[in-house]
Amino acid sequence: MALLPDLARSPALREFTYWMHRYRRTWRGTVVVNVANPLLFLAAMGVGLGRLVDDGGSDHLHGATYLAFFAPGLLAAAAMQNAFLDSAGPVFQSARQRGNYRAAAATPMRPADILTGHLLFTGFRVLTSALAFVVVIVATGAVPWRHSLLLLPAALLTGLAFAAPVAAWAVTVTRSTRINGVFRFVLLPMYMFSGTFYSTTQLPDWLRAVVSVTPLYQGIQLCRELALGTAAPLDSGVHVLYLAAMATAGLLLGRRTYTRHLYG
Repeated sequence: MALLPDLARSPALREFTYWMHRYRRTWRGTVVVNVANPLLFLAAMGVGLGRLVDDGGSDHLHGATYLAFFAPGLLAAAAMQNAFLDSAGPVFQSARQRGNYRAAAATPMRPADILTGHLLFTGFRVLTSALAFVVVIVATGAVPWRHSLLLLPAALLTGLAFAAPVAAWAVTVTRSTRINGVFRFVLLPMYMFSGTFYSTTQLPDWLRAVVSVTPLYQGIQLCRELALGTAAPLDSGVHVLYLAAMATAGLLLGRRTYTRHLYG
């Protein structure tokens, strides 16, 4: 029990508490982007378009309905989007001269604590949005509840694989247009071509090779295999190791960039 007071006084948790305090005042404005948009997209594409796909039949779905195929892909893509939105613009604004990072850096809190606390908050946001999504897809029958139990950690890992590297980069950004550019020319192409809407086996070989090394593809494959009950230990292990390596590399790089730019 003595560990609990020490944990509560952790500098990283103090930073997390700051972001949660802000979130209490802004959460209503994020519901549409983080929860409602993916659910509406699920209804339009998974249910609406899915009926046409199911009627026509497709060997690329391997016997699954389009909704069951599409839902876990959208879950991973939503985790990517939510992680980017919470770790790009907010980090950029916080690192500016009058941002809250500057105030935190003037205290005994280390840059690594600031980064870790912000990533804890981003993970919380990804996890709660994923929970709402998973509840809906289980309720619709797209995914059996017994297959849904591992979807939450898979979505969280996918989100952190983006959040940590993006935060490490965003703290160095001096113009917001660069963040918009990355969203348009990096995230959106991944969203479209990494298998969210269709099997990547339909892509040309050269494009499929490029797509297969992206973190979103790894997250989609992990979530889809878990949802459909087709996960194999070796394949799933590769996806988990890839995503964990991305998150770890982002965390290590972020410690350096946060130190350089907050104390520079």
